[in-house]
Amino acid sequence: MLRLTAGGLVFLARLEAAAAPRTCAAVTRLLLPLEAKLLQSRWSGEAAWVPLGDRDIGVGRDPENGTRFPAPGQLLLYPGGLSETEILLPYGSTSFGSKLGPLAGSHFATIVEGAEQLPELGRRVLWQGAQDFRLEAIPG
Repeated sequence: MLRLTAGGLVFLARLEAAAAPRTCAAVTRLLLPLEAKLLQSRWSGEAAWVPLGDRDIGVGRDPENGTRFPAPGQLLLYPGGLSETEILLPYGSTSFGSKLGPLAGSHFATIVEGAEQLPELGRRVLWQGAQDFRLEAIPG
């Protein structure tokens, strides 16, 4: 399990280890805990993103458990290529993309507690700007 804190709101997420084993292993090994800023997506609709720059997390460029249309609360990891490495956090209707066109990301975690707060998180990111973001593993 993961604890995601964003904009002062707390969410619990289940790793999708059966569907995205390489991505989940890389996230837990290389990115946790992750402290960053959560920004409003420019190209993907009702979603926020955590830019990770040119970081190579070692999972290759083909998405594992890939999707372009994640549901609210389905966290995606985009390992870089057409756009920079990033985590996408949909809070509403989302079509993942960049200024170069559509992207597919690896669905690696799903929010299982706190999903009712996603619209408020979206409001904060959209109207208040960048929000503090922390992603960490929960022991046990």
